[in-house]
Amino acid sequence: MPEEQEQLLQQVLLHQVDTLLDAGDTAGLGKLLNEQRSSDIAEIVQIVNNEERRTIFDALEKPLSAEVLEKVDEATRSELFEILEDEELISIISHLDADDAADVLAEMDEDEVADILESMPAAEQAEIKDLMSYSEDSAGGIMDPAVISVTKDATVAEAVNKIRASEIDEDFFSVFVVDKGDKFVGDVRIRLLLTRSENTKISELVETDTIYVVAEDDQERVRNVFRDNDLIVVPVLDEDRKLVGRITADRVIEVADEEAAEDMYTMAGTDPDEKDTVSVVHAARVRMTWLLPCLIGTGVTALVMMFFEHNNHLIYVAAAAFVPMIAAISGNAGLQTSTIVVSGLATGHLAALKLSQVFTREVRIALLVALSCGILGGLACSVLINLKTTPAEAVKPLQLVFAFGMAMFSAIMVATTLGLFLPFLFRRVGIDPAISSGPLVTTANDSISVAIYMSLALLLAA
Repeated sequence: MPEEQEQLLQQVLLHQVDTLLDAGDTAGLGKLLNEQRSSDIAEIVQIVNNEERRTIFDALEKPLSAEVLEKVDEATRSELFEILEDEELISIISHLDADDAADVLAEMDEDEVADILESMPAAEQAEIKDLMSYSEDSAGGIMDPAVISVTKDATVAEAVNKIRASEIDEDFFSVFVVDKGDKFVGDVRIRLLLTRSENTKISELVETDTIYVVAEDDQERVRNVFRDNDLIVVPVLDEDRKLVGRITADRVIEVADEEAAEDMYTMAGTDPDEKDTVSVVHAARVRMTWLLPCLIGTGVTALVMMFFEHNNHLIYVAAAAFVPMIAAISGNAGLQTSTIVVSGLATGHLAALKLSQVFTREVRIALLVALSCGILGGLACSVLINLKTTPAEAVKPLQLVFAFGMAMFSAIMVATTLGLFLPFLFRRVGIDPAISSGPLVTTANDSISVAIYMSLALLLAA
């Protein structure tokens, strides 16, 4: 019910915005939108045209427009970069936190980034440059450099005063503790600072076994660290164990969404780059880079079929009728296995990371699936062959049914093996394991399964 109410409110808001846009009432539009949540405005900005986006940003207050720019999708943001003037972009980005500003600037042209950074105060400019030096998929790339830290020798009163004096508009769940060399020691929960006497030394309260991540860690590992340890915030350290930032749970939720979307795009045979622009030409080009190899792969499958064509024509025609069934079932069986393995690798579960354990489980499942599909497929083949008008002695239906069942079993086992080992292989050589679930591998499965089937069919039914 709450979800339905929220959708209704969003539709009402959209209708109000459309009415004000049609009337050209910028003042009324500003009064309406500046009272809304930035996430709701971002959704509207994503579905209106560029002229209406221009009007909306004219009506928004700069801090709110900065939040909206950060929350819209990449394709819409790319359009906004073209719509907004350089001075306006500089003003909007100046209202973003350093980590959000770095994320937005990373999507812009280098020349534009340089101009915007030059217009910023030196300290803010240096902070953003430091963040942009990290890979966007690393802990350093997603961290917030805004931290509050004290030394072990400080008192509770000094720590509380440091929080009060901070101009950072952020929620803090703990204060980090460093030594005199600025190396990380641990953290102290805010709760302890509020419940201990002012003269208590921080060294008496610090938790030295605090879980942390390193700036170069992949964001997928950061997500797993949060999930496995039920964290709200985690400190980020550099290679010298110095505190450089922190990552909060809300940022990790965004990372989880990004990782899930990226895997889905890859497994579907496209790329997250497709979201960078609204251009259909760009999207078509991205998809074709995946589909062209698949076209070549299906050509290989056709060559496999042509290779067997010179054999007994009647047997070849009968056998060819069941090729789609073999290719589809074995390909899907391999896809199921690779998806399970890729999911396990992505979540970082130890059971999924151990090849021998995964192999033992998946092979047993594959044997049962292959045996079931072989028997059921053989029965289907037998029924369908008997419906043909071809004389039984010319086709040898029993041999063809046996060949079909054996081929189905063999093709599923081969496809499952590929689906099992390829994600581990890709991961070992530094390739995204999700590719092993994509159309490229599915096409390879088709060629292999068809070759197995036609070989057995023509050999046993000849």
